[in-house]
Amino acid sequence: MGRNLTLPTVLGIALLFGLSFLAPWLKFVFTIALAKGLAVLGILLLLRAGQVSFGHALYVAVGAYTVAFTRPVAGDVLILLPLAVLAAGTVGVLVGLFVTRYRDIFFGMLNLAFSMVFYSLLEKLYAYTKGTDGITVVRPSIAGVMLERVPYEWTMLCLALTLAVGLGLLARVFLASPLGQALPAIKTRETRLEFAGISAKRVLLVSYVASAMLAGLGGGLIAMTTLHVTPLLAYWTHSGELVFIAILGGGGAVLGPFLGAVVFELVRVYAAAAFPDAWQMILGAVLLAIILFASRGLWGIYEDLTAKRGVRS
Repeated sequence: MGRNLTLPTVLGIALLFGLSFLAPWLKFVFTIALAKGLAVLGILLLLRAGQVSFGHALYVAVGAYTVAFTRPVAGDVLILLPLAVLAAGTVGVLVGLFVTRYRDIFFGMLNLAFSMVFYSLLEKLYAYTKGTDGITVVRPSIAGVMLERVPYEWTMLCLALTLAVGLGLLARVFLASPLGQALPAIKTRETRLEFAGISAKRVLLVSYVASAMLAGLGGGLIAMTTLHVTPLLAYWTHSGELVFIAILGGGGAVLGPFLGAVVFELVRVYAAAAFPDAWQMILGAVLLAIILFASRGLWGIYEDLTAKRGVRS
């Protein structure tokens, strides 16, 4: 799971808050980045088993639309977020029972197919979803308190950061547990795993549902931060973004997804501002550079730098 994560975690938190004070508009960007990082953390669990989901935006959209649909009834963040996680987990069980029977490209493409079916439903069921216009989410209360815009944005950033740290630690414990240790065996020695009396399908299903719940939580945070949800949340390009972030951040530690998400959002914002007609090309160039020169992602670069410093000292 990588070296001690305490120092980079503390430095990362300090940097996020420092930049948010200097440039208040970054609060929004960082909150979205942390929400996507939670979804990518779920993808990391599947990557440990050698499986890539090209349709995990499905669960982001399920979480976001759960918030949009239930906001008129349950108007508090502390109620809406658990509902988003529960809805995504339920869909994750139903889909997971089917897709975990498959491996490799079949696993990835089946997830993509389910995501695109959900995207089509969100577009076609206009009477309920407002189609491509999307649904506006009224700003919810937090612990029963209605906040103005600026305090609300700070609170959402703190909430996203708290969830990122807490669930990152929980994911680290899970990956170090016997169940988590069985995930790499699915990639390399699945038959031996079955001979040892451990059901590879069950191990993968548990991880799949956990990853769906993390993505649903991220979707719920996105809905409550942007205050607007559209079917594009379930579109295949959004799933591609999550895989992009997973590669960018690296899978060497649970901080990788969040590091990748923050860098991705910053690059996209500044690239879109400076080169509005070519920002996708810039993102592609960044990904290509990572694949060619730093295959372990940004976290791998950090590990290499700290290792060299340790050798010199």
